Amino acid sequence: MTTSTGFDIRRIGGRIGAEIVGVDLSTDLDPAIVTEINTALLEHKALVFRGQQLDDAGQLRFASLFGELTTAHPTVPSVDGQPNILPVDGDEGIRANHWHTDVTFVRTPPKASTLRSIVVPPYGGNTLIANSAGAYRDLPEPLRELADKLWAVHTNDYDYAAPKTDKAAEHRKQFVSRKYRTAHPVVRVHPETGERGLFIGGFAQTIEGLGPSESRDLLRIFQSYVTRPENILRVAWTPGDLVLFDNRITQHYAPDDYGDLPRLLHRVTVAGDAPAGIDGTSSRAIEGDDAGHYTPAAA
Repeated sequence: MTTSTGFDIRRIGGRIGAEIVGVDLSTDLDPAIVTEINTALLEHKALVFRGQQLDDAGQLRFASLFGELTTAHPTVPSVDGQPNILPVDGDEGIRANHWHTDVTFVRTPPKASTLRSIVVPPYGGNTLIANSAGAYRDLPEPLRELADKLWAVHTNDYDYAAPKTDKAAEHRKQFVSRKYRTAHPVVRVHPETGERGLFIGGFAQTIEGLGPSESRDLLRIFQSYVTRPENILRVAWTPGDLVLFDNRITQHYAPDDYGDLPRLLHRVTVAGDAPAGIDGTSSRAIEGDDAGHYTPAAA
């Protein structure tokens, strides 16, 4: 598909994902182009821009076109001198190899995330992105009706696997240095499209009103629909690529399949609002603050 502003949108997945061809992100983009990119993001949920070769300033400039930026992370340090950039460094055993939506343990998770590849292993190291709206549509009607009524508690303090290295242990300590617990609707209504999606992932640990065993069973069932192959885009990185995905209606996962090879991405996220369920009720903090230091424009 060629847009009115001249660039191409090429679908790369049946249910999620498109590659944007013919846009140089290092330039000052015309507002009409930004509008069309945002429209494509809402439709395809994950956009891939190949070979852009941006620096940190370019990534920050591009991400800021979609809203106010968050700081790098509520608890984990940023890149030195870059408070809005989180290093996603696979070296030394620090790897986010679990399905999650970014920072759902706070009341206002990011609206969107950008990932930029800097160091890419010669094999493995892909990023998987899943369409949680497709997952919701796949649910049998009785499960959809149940999910519509449920709320899940998300936290950054859960039973992690034992750290394999001292570096990983230190990262874990930093990650939980400020503890958060937040209740979100299991079914989130997208604030721009009205689509319903399963808003769960790795930080969702319990279902309100249910015990740990029942919570695990239900979350496992719902999560199995998110991670069906039909709903997943696999991004194979090359250096200089940038991916933009809608954090409100996707999950992602970075398989730990590249041995001891280095892998480095930089992440910049756009501040979002508090999720709302189908009855319009918004998420609420249970433990910890509203993370205003992380989302300064939090609603």
